[in-house]
Amino acid sequence: MVEEPRVVPQLPLQLRTVSEQGFAQWLGDAAVALRLHTWATAGSEALYLQGAAGSGKTHLAMACCGAAESAGRRAAYLALGSVHGRVRAASEGLHAADLVVLDQLEGIAGTRADEDALFDLHNRLRDAGTPVLYLARSGPAGLPLILPDLRSRLAQCTLLALPAPDDALRAAVLRQRAQARGLVLEEAAIDWLLSRTGRELGALVALLDRLDRASLAAQRRVTVPFLRQVLEAGRS
Repeated sequence: MVEEPRVVPQLPLQLRTVSEQGFAQWLGDAAVALRLHTWATAGSEALYLQGAAGSGKTHLAMACCGAAESAGRRAAYLALGSVHGRVRAASEGLHAADLVVLDQLEGIAGTRADEDALFDLHNRLRDAGTPVLYLARSGPAGLPLILPDLRSRLAQCTLLALPAPDDALRAAVLRQRAQARGLVLEEAAIDWLLSRTGRELGALVALLDRLDRASLAAQRRVTVPFLRQVLEAGRS
């Protein structure tokens, strides 16, 4: 009898990696990235990555999934914050993966049913020897969890921490993403953006996408006057 291969369900909220979110495109902490790459390709333990909003956690989550798949490991990703109240149903089948990445842990903290489901999932993954990576804005002690056993399990994970991005890193990310799009972004425009808009990296990259479309439509370079024009048009 031929055993059928196990299949990791294609969850509605399971994300695919994109070209801009690999380890090769990572410009932040190199030691954390190297540790995660090693884990994604050959690791077996449970990790916990802590970092403030905009520090690049989801980028690294996607990079881990991509590196794992390149190494022949089946990776499953779930953004817990997107399945609030439905963690048990959304996590069905994750134990069949070779590696599991659970993002936005703070999104379900304080919801007993979700915490119970995550506790059960953690134990199943541990018993199966499946490596898991948790990502959250704070460490286990800083999460408003109501299930002590879950906090205890999370505290047993190997803890990694990302520093908050500074303006030098934000500028480097903008240059990199602009270059990848073929977008000419003047240094003065980068300085202007960082001094007058929000500094969360995800928001800056989304704004860059908007500027790219506007630049193509107007056939103009992204200068400070053009930036003002686009942003003012968006407010009207």
